[in-house]
Amino acid sequence: MPITTLDPATALIIVDLQAGIVGLPTVHPAADVIRNAAALAQAFRQQRRPVVLVNVTATAPGRTDHTRPPIPRPAGWDAFIPELQQAPTDHVVTKRSWGAFMHTDLHAYLQAAGVTQVVIAGISTSAGVESTARQAYELGYNVTLAIDAMTDMNPDTHTNSLTRIFPRLGETGTTADILAHLKPI
Repeated sequence: MPITTLDPATALIIVDLQAGIVGLPTVHPAADVIRNAAALAQAFRQQRRPVVLVNVTATAPGRTDHTRPPIPRPAGWDAFIPELQQAPTDHVVTKRSWGAFMHTDLHAYLQAAGVTQVVIAGISTSAGVESTARQAYELGYNVTLAIDAMTDMNPDTHTNSLTRIFPRLGETGTTADILAHLKPI
């Protein structure tokens, strides 16, 4: 569903745009995703709307059928990329699973700020972004997904999220669409 509106109390959540992830091979150039996410962050900050920067430091415990070698995590792996221009007013969430709400203070922070809607961007579409969107939807937030401010490592899972999952969770649009609906509060 195309974007119809943004609530007056809308927050931006940027998922995993950090040093150790943006260099991975992705479906769309990470530089484009970064540019669009940074533009959203700048616009939200200018309007004094909440900006949440999410990074990941570990993986969720438990066994899975999907095995892969551990991702090397050198010092600074979880540092936010400089293009986001992290501000003192940004709320930082460090997660240890795919979704940004699980075992973090994100929901409490958004509730305290009176947030009713979230705009979500980041890497990867089918993991961190989708899990965060699912959790936001289940918690009752209106969800908007910035489709040109996200990408994935797998083209099939990226497309599945965009075409099958996201339309069931909220509204989707480009960075330009979102900025056009971002009215001063």
